[in-house]
Amino acid sequence: MSSSVPSRVVLVTGAAGGLGKALVSGFASEGWQVVAACRAGPLPGPTASVWPVKLDVTDKPEVGAVFDAVLARFGRLDVLVNNAGIAADSLVAQMTGDAWQRVLDVNLKGAFLCSQAALRPMCRQRDGHILNIASFGGRVGRAGQANYASSKAGLLGLTQSLAKEVGSRDVRVNAVLPGFLRTKLVGELTEAQLDSHAASNALGRLNEVDEVARAVVFIAGLRNVSGQFFQLDSRIAPWT
Repeated sequence: MSSSVPSRVVLVTGAAGGLGKALVSGFASEGWQVVAACRAGPLPGPTASVWPVKLDVTDKPEVGAVFDAVLARFGRLDVLVNNAGIAADSLVAQMTGDAWQRVLDVNLKGAFLCSQAALRPMCRQRDGHILNIASFGGRVGRAGQANYASSKAGLLGLTQSLAKEVGSRDVRVNAVLPGFLRTKLVGELTEAQLDSHAASNALGRLNEVDEVARAVVFIAGLRNVSGQFFQLDSRIAPWT
C-alpha cells in the first residue's frame, strides 16, 4: 500500500477467540490497521498493524473510551466487526435469569453499544461498514439455546434496522452467519455431536475459521451492499 494512502482501520471485538484471531490475522494480512479488542483471554501481541485493547462490550463507558482512543490514534474508523459472543446453553425450563441476560448482554447489547459508538465517526466520514457476526441459529432456533438464538435473531433485526437508518450517510451494515466452527464456543461437544452438525450441511462438512475470515475481509470492502445476511456454510433453511 502506498505511504500516501492511509491504511483502513478495523476494530474487531472478541479478538481472543478462535474466529476473532483469524479475523485479526486476515485483516492485518490485507494491509488493514487492526484494533484487536477483547474482554479476557490472551490478546494478540502488538505489531505494526495490530493494536490490542481490553474491551468489555457490555460496559458503555468503557466502549466509549476505547472508541475515543481509536479515533485519537488513527483519526478514523472504517469497519467494525461485532464478533464478541458467548453461549450458556440450557433448556428454557431450567435456564437461569442470569444465563439468559448475560448472553443477551454480550451478544446483542454489546453489538448495539459498539455500533452506536462507531456511528459517530462513520457518519461524520460519510463512510463506514458495520459487520455483525450472527448465526444460523438466529434464523431457525435451536433446542437448548433459546438465549443464544434470541440474541442472534436480535442481531439480524439490528442489522437491517440500522442499515435503513444510516444508508443515507453511506454507512453499510451487514450480518455474517459463519456456520458451525470448531472453536472454543463449542469445546464441550463430542465428536459425534460435531459429526451430526456436519451432516446437516449439504456438503457434509463444517466451515473453517480461516475461510470465514477471508470472506469477512472481502465483505468488509463491499461498498454497494447493505442490510444483507451472508450465510457461509451449506445448511439450507426453508424460505419461510
